[in-house]
Amino acid sequence: MKGVKEQVVDAHAVGDLAGLVARLDALAPVIAQQREARKAERAQRQSESRERKEAIVAEAEKLAESNDWRNGANRLRDLLEEWKGLPRLDRSSDDALWRRFSTARTGYTRRRKSHFAEQAERREGARAIKEKLATQAEALADSTEWGPTAGRFRDLMRDWKAAGPAPRDVDDALWKRFRGAQDAFFAARDEANAALDAEFEANALVKDQLLVEAEALLPVTDLDAAKRAFREISDRWDAAGKVPRARMKDLEGRIRKVEQAIRNVEDEQWRRSDPEKSARADDMIGKLEAAIDKLKSDIEKARAAGDQGKVKKLEDDLTSRQAFLDMARKAAADFS
Repeated sequence: MKGVKEQVVDAHAVGDLAGLVARLDALAPVIAQQREARKAERAQRQSESRERKEAIVAEAEKLAESNDWRNGANRLRDLLEEWKGLPRLDRSSDDALWRRFSTARTGYTRRRKSHFAEQAERREGARAIKEKLATQAEALADSTEWGPTAGRFRDLMRDWKAAGPAPRDVDDALWKRFRGAQDAFFAARDEANAALDAEFEANALVKDQLLVEAEALLPVTDLDAAKRAFREISDRWDAAGKVPRARMKDLEGRIRKVEQAIRNVEDEQWRRSDPEKSARADDMIGKLEAAIDKLKSDIEKARAAGDQGKVKKLEDDLTSRQAFLDMARKAAADFS
């Protein structure tokens, strides 16, 4: 403003130079006000830029400590682009914040590269394991040792899951090899079992008829006859051979139910005729009868002596012993 005014004053020109100078003087406060406004605006932008850059640095440092490998890298790129669009601060402040931001990005990138390098190494290890497992599975695909081979396939599947993922471009192909061998084996086993089930169906029909005979023995009325008949049915049952797996549980359960019913009757008869228990019951009866005879004699003596109190006591004892004797005789009758 000062330079413009000097140029007007010193100008070699015709016109109202004094009026022009006056108008310039009148503009001076306006220009000063605008200058202050721009200064305040720059200060505001600087403050907002500082606040935002500090927030960017804080977020970057937090990301640098995280394991968010997928989203973290994208977020750091976005933060960098935002940083570039913000006004610079004073050199020392701006450089200090930039060093923190750059250090966070570098640390995160280093850790991310290390993570993916380790992951790639593990995937290569898984590739070697799965190639071996696929080869082993293919060697077992034609086996007809159904039981042991099915168990071996279970072990291979456990090892497959434990191996972890191989590189994506080969993992699916290895799985197709492994699963194809597994499916081929189990399809062959199911086909063989279906053929056996058809062969064994005739045996199941025989056992159905034997069950009719066996179940007709219940309830047991003649234990010896039932035992003889069941032994003969059992021999024919064993001779009939295997049945389809779907029928096995039902058929075996029904024949075992008949067997158990006969055994229960046999056990009950043995319990009733147990010689040791019978001997103990007879011994108890003998002792009780002897004690009762003595009580009766003592009662007669007490009556003769006129001791009614003793008579009453002995008669109560006699009643109790007689009740025990009745119970013992009943128990002994169960063993006869």
